[in-house]
Parts: sequence; structure tokens; C-alpha cells
Amino acid sequence: MRFTNRNEIKIIPSIYIVLIAVFITNVFVNIEIMASSETEQEIGFSHLVPNIVTLLLGLYVHRIGQSFDFDSDGETLNFKNNGVFFSKFMEYRVKKAEFPKRKLGKFKFIDYGIYSALTIYIKSRRKKGYRKYTFNTTFLTRKKKKGMVASLQKVLETTPKVTA
Repeated sequence: MRFTNRNEIKIIPSIYIVLIAVFITNVFVNIEIMASSETEQEIGFSHLVPNIVTLLLGLYVHRIGQSFDFDSDGETLNFKNNGVFFSKFMEYRVKKAEFPKRKLGKFKFIDYGIYSALTIYIKSRRKKGYRKYTFNTTFLTRKKKKGMVASLQKVLETTPKVTA
């Protein structure tokens, strides 16, 4: 099975632009309040709250705004996360894992509604225990998430394990 969230993440650049516009607009409003000599108001914490909220939303969108590709066709499993904003020009924030199906030790899928992630554990001959990779799957649709989990469970059931 192959899954990607390319269609779902097309909204992320627009969200970035709106958040930047809101932040800059609020900065200019605060500068205007400081410059007005008639009211002689000082900038208080209540004037900074919109900027703080906008920055927190920006960090959250930056954290979850990643494309995700999954491919379980053939003999290998392929997982890939990539950033969204400059993805047409270059790859950044790339996290990849490509390995034979027999090396998949276990996986854990978490879904909190506003954030979901897939953690896979790969058995390695060189290293004791498992190597752990975590991939952001927030913008994957519910149907694709269920299909991916079913595919990974099927891989765990049908392939023999590598012993270290």
C-alpha cells in the first residue's frame, strides 16, 4: 500500500501566510498605540497576547506541517517526512526510513486529534535492541491511518523476525 498526504497539506503555506499577516498587523497596531501622544497608553501584557498566541500557533503549525509518505509495496517498508513550505524547491526537515519488512520489530501509533504520530522500532544486528523512528502523520486522513496500521500489522504477522 502507498499513502501520502500531499493533498491534505496544501493548506499549510496559506496558514503560514495568514499567521505572519496577523503577527505583523498586531506589531504595527502596538507601534501605533505607543506613538499616539493623545492617549499616552503604554503597551501592556494584554496588547502582547495576540502576538504570543500567533507565535504559539505558528510553532505548532511548523511542527505538524509535514508531508508523510508510506510505501509497503515490495520487500521493503519506506517512511518519509518532509517539510511543506519549501518542498517544491528543496527537501528540508527530511526524516527517512527504508528497511526490509523482516526487520520491523514493532510499531506504535498515537492519535490525539490535533497531533498523531507513528513510531516504528527496527531490529538491528549492529546495535542491541531497537532503533526508534517517529514520523508525524497528523495530516493523514483517518482512512489512510487505519489502512497504514492494518498494513503494518499484516507485516508483523507474516514476516519472520531477525534475531540479534
